[in-house]
Amino acid sequence: MFDGDKGVGKCGTADGYYCGGGYVDRMYFELAPTKLAGKYVLDATFRARETWSFNCDPHWVDLVRTDNISEGTVWPGPKQLDWMGDRYVAAGRGDLCSPDQPDAWIEFHDNPAETDENLTSTVRSFADGKLSRLTLMLRAKDEGDPRAWKRFDDSAELQVVFAYKPGVPTSVGVIPGSGNTAYCNKSSSDPLVVTRRDPMVQARVQTLVEAHMGDEEGSLQAEFVIERGDDSPWHEAWTGYMPNLGWHPDETLESLRTNDRADKGLYRYKARTQSHWSYAGKSGDLWSPYSSWCYFKVDSSAPKAPRITAGSPYTECTANLCEGKGGPGVPGSFTFQPNTADIDTSGHTDNTSYEWKLLSTSARQVTGGLKAEAKDVTPPLSGTQVLSVRARDVYNRWGAPAEFTFKVAPAPGAVGRWHFDDALPGSGATLAKDTATEGTRHDATLQTAGAGWSTLGRRGEADYSLWLNDGSDDTLRSGYAATSMPAVNTKDSFTVSSWVYLTDASQNRVVLSAPGTYASAFTLYYSTSLKKWVFSRVATDVKDNPVYLRSIAEAGPPPLNVWTHLAAVFDTKGDTDKTNDTIQLFVNGRPQGKPAVLNAASSAYQPWTSTEGLQIGRSRVGGVWGEYFRGRLDEVSVWQYALSPEQISQEAQLTQDGALTSELVAYWDATSSTGTQIKELSPYPAPALGLSPTGAVLDADNNDLVLDGTSGYASATGPVTDETSSFTVSARVRLDGDKLAAKPVGYQAQVAGQAIGSESSWALWVVKSKADTYQWKFTRTAVGADGKSSQSVQVTAEDLAQLNTWVDVTGVYDAQETWQWIDPVDPTRTENRMGRLHLYVGGQEQPGEDASGFSAIQQGSGTLSAGRGTADGSTDHYLPGSLESLRMWTGAMNYDQIRSQVLPSPDTI
Repeated sequence: MFDGDKGVGKCGTADGYYCGGGYVDRMYFELAPTKLAGKYVLDATFRARETWSFNCDPHWVDLVRTDNISEGTVWPGPKQLDWMGDRYVAAGRGDLCSPDQPDAWIEFHDNPAETDENLTSTVRSFADGKLSRLTLMLRAKDEGDPRAWKRFDDSAELQVVFAYKPGVPTSVGVIPGSGNTAYCNKSSSDPLVVTRRDPMVQARVQTLVEAHMGDEEGSLQAEFVIERGDDSPWHEAWTGYMPNLGWHPDETLESLRTNDRADKGLYRYKARTQSHWSYAGKSGDLWSPYSSWCYFKVDSSAPKAPRITAGSPYTECTANLCEGKGGPGVPGSFTFQPNTADIDTSGHTDNTSYEWKLLSTSARQVTGGLKAEAKDVTPPLSGTQVLSVRARDVYNRWGAPAEFTFKVAPAPGAVGRWHFDDALPGSGATLAKDTATEGTRHDATLQTAGAGWSTLGRRGEADYSLWLNDGSDDTLRSGYAATSMPAVNTKDSFTVSSWVYLTDASQNRVVLSAPGTYASAFTLYYSTSLKKWVFSRVATDVKDNPVYLRSIAEAGPPPLNVWTHLAAVFDTKGDTDKTNDTIQLFVNGRPQGKPAVLNAASSAYQPWTSTEGLQIGRSRVGGVWGEYFRGRLDEVSVWQYALSPEQISQEAQLTQDGALTSELVAYWDATSSTGTQIKELSPYPAPALGLSPTGAVLDADNNDLVLDGTSGYASATGPVTDETSSFTVSARVRLDGDKLAAKPVGYQAQVAGQAIGSESSWALWVVKSKADTYQWKFTRTAVGADGKSSQSVQVTAEDLAQLNTWVDVTGVYDAQETWQWIDPVDPTRTENRMGRLHLYVGGQEQPGEDASGFSAIQQGSGTLSAGRGTADGSTDHYLPGSLESLRMWTGAMNYDQIRSQVLPSPDTI
């Protein structure tokens, strides 16, 4: 917060020379961790350019680490935390001294002879994410002696020598035969069958952070480990390294053939990345965590990888050509035949059936030995797809898999898409442009004073949305937007979707509808009687006694004042047979129940075409307009076909330029708060956090909330986000080491969380895992109808929590991220499920276990707390420490977004 040069020490009078009236100055340099993420610090030097000294004699100047600074910091400045070093120097007087003393860089670097100098270790912790900001103070050692006065300019630097931290390798697997494709089966009860006794193992080495895309970074090596477990407890059977000599850069795919394994032996394989460094005559190695185990069984007589031949419409990708055919939802036919090695001289094979699956679908089987056909291989998404096939023989043995790679042509685009970012609030503009590219455009017109533009948009800062009837004024209760002509043919298959922000649930609230003369061919709305989201069709366009056919949300009531993604599908199955027509509602990318068969619900059902334009925010019932929406709508889209569940999940991610989008919906800032409440600074209506009667104090000197660890907390009524959708929560917190030391081993303190009954729906914690050992964790817990936990998932930080310093701890719930569920009773039965947790400490993601998948539909309610939590039926878990801020976003942030939006940056400190 300064330009040019400033002074340190006492500016006074000495030896007949005058500097000033005797005031004392100190300089502070605060650094953001952004450029250090993913780096292991080997050495650090802080350098500041001295431009003036009081006289030609050297004097001591100190470099000290302090607590962070803010606009509210007052003299004598933040608390001094640790000694970094000192220098005995004089520079900047030029030819006034003999010899000449020009301006000079004064460098602070750890002196091995002085063990109390901790610059390198401090910067290492900073790079590791254990400190949210690094604040360094320059001061004169003797602030009472004017002769020690010095001036330094604003060009200080922190120079770091580093090695790349290794990341968990990717593409880890075993190549079962003589092919090129590796597999990783994660169940010991359903191991990969390997038909070579010397299988190939592979892993792609990684740096922890991709600093510059495409650059060759790091000096890396892969370590491979195989254990055997069928003849005794698991024990090491083989290890290997690639490359054997030297090192390879980030993203190198390493592979190595093992020596012979025992036939019929059960094995498991894992890999990790090694990062090598050499500096100042020393060298060392850093190791990533191991990958998950990959289980395999050697069986040289089991069926070999079968042959796969494509029918129509898909064709196999080659090295030079991978042409898109068909499309999502378009079935393809394939023929499966034995490997030629599995056919004897008489043309006989022991194969009896084949199992096939796409990587995103469950496995299915077809019978046949010498030949079997699968005619309904239906890819759910466009792009490159991989068909995996394995054979089973008369001995009921599954063999090694084969793969067939093909490309699926892009799906037809939306026939209507409205972003509602056309104009500024208050501009008077009323036209919302249809930005789709398929078919004819249908711009929507905002109608009445109850419709306008809002600065609260789902894509984040600088985005807008459509606001409707958001207020108590009677004149604002009939706003809507509509196209002049139908935007979709409701007699044929279609899909509609929208992000919705509902503020009033006292009546039915319609998101989208397609009206006819008396009724609406479809209506997507909130039902006040059911207290749930609903997608409905009316059997016929009649005025009196209409028959409603519904697909209803599984959970309710939905929370108000949160962003929720709704989608609805009408599917005619591509024919004119009305008896197989279905509708289905999707909430936040998840299907709600099974598709509702319309003719089974009412024999009166007839597919009919709406005659008026798409209505955004109202519907027609009995020939009368009504059921006006209250709140905000954004990203409305319509398609003239039935999207697959996978496509709808993809749509619910809401990406822009290939990256996930997020919207800040709550920001509690203790640094700017006084009294008994923590201010909420976002434009959303999240409430302030009220302080508990005891144990919680807003410290005006240090600009933070101080919690005593026994009774102090801050709370408000939540939730502030739809927890069945993706969200991100981040707290800047400092742990009180002395008070935590007094807590018993096993004590867990909640930094922040949202209650649900006697549990926390989500929570950030610090856990005392053993004496003097503390770890961060992020949890999600689902509560059943009996009030007890039905599913609980956590991600625990690998790095130990740093005490007595500010740390940014961030939890991410990605509702659309898929993971493979394995049936504990029948490990051959698997499902792809959605929802996964991630934890970041500083800018560094903590390795999540395979169990970090959270598939429950869970929405918290009631108290949202900072400094106190609910778990296992008790509300306590008090936090000893301090809190600067707590923020929540709708949407799952990735690593780059956390670095840019969560962590301090040079532009924000």
